[in-house]
Amino acid sequence: MPVTVFRQRPLLLPVFAAALLSACSVGPDYHRPETSEPARWSGEAGSAALWPSVTWWRDFHSASLDRLMSQAQQANFDIGAAMARVRQADAQAKIAGANLLPTVQASGGETRNRNNTTTPRTGGAPRGVETLNGILTASYELDFWGRYADAAQAAEATARASRFDQQTTALTVQASVANTYFTVSALSDRLKVARDNLDVALHVQDAIQARAAAGTATALDVAQQESVVAAQRAAIPPLVQQLRQNRNALAILIGRLPEDLSVPDESLSTVVLPAVAAGLPSGLLIRRPDVQYAEAQLVAANANIKAAQAALFPDIKLTVQGGLQSTALARALDPGSVLYSLAASATQPIFSGDSLEGGIEYQQARYDELTQSYQKTVISAFGDVENALVAVETNDQQESAQQIAVETARRAYDIAQAQMFGGTIDIVTLLNTQRTLFQAQDALVQVRLTHAQAVVGLFRALGGGWQAESGTLAQNPT
Repeated sequence: MPVTVFRQRPLLLPVFAAALLSACSVGPDYHRPETSEPARWSGEAGSAALWPSVTWWRDFHSASLDRLMSQAQQANFDIGAAMARVRQADAQAKIAGANLLPTVQASGGETRNRNNTTTPRTGGAPRGVETLNGILTASYELDFWGRYADAAQAAEATARASRFDQQTTALTVQASVANTYFTVSALSDRLKVARDNLDVALHVQDAIQARAAAGTATALDVAQQESVVAAQRAAIPPLVQQLRQNRNALAILIGRLPEDLSVPDESLSTVVLPAVAAGLPSGLLIRRPDVQYAEAQLVAANANIKAAQAALFPDIKLTVQGGLQSTALARALDPGSVLYSLAASATQPIFSGDSLEGGIEYQQARYDELTQSYQKTVISAFGDVENALVAVETNDQQESAQQIAVETARRAYDIAQAQMFGGTIDIVTLLNTQRTLFQAQDALVQVRLTHAQAVVGLFRALGGGWQAESGTLAQNPT
């Protein structure tokens, strides 16, 4: 027995030494690419360290919108698919991490052999020999150069990227639900305006026809007003079509059939358009899941470079096997039935037809590509916020101006209608003021919709309350 221990030491000492050095790694460490960022947003007198909350849509004070958002988060197909991709990435990370652990296998069996050429001395028939065995085999490839650790790191970074992608998808769906709901509300308002204007035009037509019957209006006056009525009536079917189509789109966003969608008619004029705090530009990058997704891809690509370079170095593998073998179950635990073996091997690539070198070049080129994508994503993020801020500001001004235009057009129409019935102006003047009022009312609803969607766009550009520290949606700090 002492001799056996003495023979094991030359094998075990190198194994332990290699295990101590198994944390080595080759290849470049990851460093975040340098990017520039603005000190402040353009057009703002000052910036406060405030950000939207994760439930940013509640700032519109619309119970219908709140309910639709809840339904979309639970049943939207894109969000569901993104969550499934997260589970796939987690599973791939487990697979990659398994290479860092030893593999253990157990086997056992029974064999019976008989040799017909051997006859017992008794002269009887040949007898079979039964053998029982149970073997436990463990093998472990030392990650001396960090190849498997780098591959596991790449898989973990990819898994993180899938979570950022899922949050980007969720934010996109939320913005789509809000924009589509506001479009539905705006189309309902436009349809109401068109029908109200049709009623007004019909009322004027009746009055002109009465005057024509009394001889105070001409047939031309009647025909001109009939043209206004026809034009106003023709404007209704396209609005009905758009309203139905947007309702159908909204149903899909919340994972329902169009006939199952129940959205109460809510005027867009009753929706509160909140003032959005843009926060400091320096905090934007950790609040945009698409930026974090781009960087997670970079981290994975860098780890793949290190794994590809580590493939140039030798692989060191240990295998331990032990078990029992006996011709009788009663003698299975005897010392003579014990079997074991310990082996260590190293494999060094000599010639691979440049496949390993090509793998390194590919991973490096992939990293360079993703670096460009990351820098573009960063610049685009700042540009999105700037564009959204401009859109909110200008649409707010436009809505105020359009509201004044509607009030002025209504006052002019009321005056023209009174003067026409008094006989001081002709029908042409009334028709002009009537058309101006109809167009101004419809334009106001459209401007209000553009304004609401600009606010939604700003919420989305700011990341919708998401922040990278926790990897989940979180309330903004106060």
